[in-house]
Amino acid sequence: MLTLALIKENPEDVIARLAVKHFDGRGPITRVIELDKERREAQTKRDSQAAQLNKLAAEIGALMKQGKKDEAEQIKASVAALKEDNKAIDERVKNAENEITEILLSVPNVPSPMVPNGNGAEDNVVEKTGGPMPNLPEDALPHWELAKKYNIIDFDLGVKITGAGFPVYIGKGARLQRALIQFFLDEAGKAGYTEIEPPYVVNEASGYGTGQLPDKEGQMYHCNLDNLYLIPTAEVPVTNIYRDVILEQKDLPKMNCAYSACFRREAGSYGKDVRGLNRLHQFDKVEIVRIEKPENSYAALEMMKDHVQGLLEKLELPWHILRLCGGDMSFTSAITFDFEVFSAAQKRWLEVSSVSNFESYQANRLKCRYRGDDKKTHLCHTLNGSALALPRIMAALLENNQTPEGIRIPKVLQRYTGFDIID
Repeated sequence: MLTLALIKENPEDVIARLAVKHFDGRGPITRVIELDKERREAQTKRDSQAAQLNKLAAEIGALMKQGKKDEAEQIKASVAALKEDNKAIDERVKNAENEITEILLSVPNVPSPMVPNGNGAEDNVVEKTGGPMPNLPEDALPHWELAKKYNIIDFDLGVKITGAGFPVYIGKGARLQRALIQFFLDEAGKAGYTEIEPPYVVNEASGYGTGQLPDKEGQMYHCNLDNLYLIPTAEVPVTNIYRDVILEQKDLPKMNCAYSACFRREAGSYGKDVRGLNRLHQFDKVEIVRIEKPENSYAALEMMKDHVQGLLEKLELPWHILRLCGGDMSFTSAITFDFEVFSAAQKRWLEVSSVSNFESYQANRLKCRYRGDDKKTHLCHTLNGSALALPRIMAALLENNQTPEGIRIPKVLQRYTGFDIID
């Protein structure tokens, strides 16, 4: 949630930056400024009347001591009128504050000046490329056919049990999944991240805290009876650890990682882009989360990017990094870098990670603060990234490493899988 201080400091800049995300902020920002002015004027009047009430109370006491009861009663009538007026003022203040909050919850984060202009994925900027590009024969199989050939993933069985988008991993397929999860967690631990095992369902406050609500309410699975939500990513429960928390700056940064299943309705998804593992309703992911002082957050972002790049290099996958344009960014992000791997059999790039800096936007919603040298509290910056999401990593590993003898397992995973080939 944008802060009032940011909006009031330079509203035209905020409006211009929101336009990079193709969001027309003039109406909401103007209305927030108007409401804030009304609220402050009402508060000033209330404070003035509070002082007046104190003065009148003292006068009533003095008059009563002097036996001037009639005069005291007249002043009491004035006090009653002022108190009624203060009730009305309090209601106006409350209504203004509620409307400000409601508007700000609907306004996305302003993008960083480093975010390029653009309408969608076609306008994202390739920043860096690496990794060995496989040379497969023309008859190379896509991962969904490899999964069937080697009986390692059963998509039809998932449809029978639950529905489309819920695959069943079998034998070496299941073991490869666990190997990837453990590998990602071990690497995160080496990088200084403390592992968290979070709940897979969260309450409404947690959804609002990280910005999934109200923006992505339709994409989340909702447990109506208990008003709980299945998590779309471990970012939600892990970041909410710091909701309504004041940290000491000596304890920053906070660095956490977590494995979780993730649940996304992905309403409207169809076609070749969702075949096999390309887009699922339930999938596994390891997430990294950082809580930082504002002046350190962009250095932390680079460290997170380096961490994800290192994972892809160890998996021997071809990768590139995209700087997302304004039209392709999430509601809450200030800047996002996507990592994609090349799927040789599908001949296309597949997103496997998003690494984002939210600056103070999430922290303001969460009330996540730290105490500075000035003994005052300040909003933290929050960051997170996939390190990594498994389905498309699995797809690329299966496709890119297929050989006539079977599917080769990258060396770094072999001590986790206990085998070097799927045959």
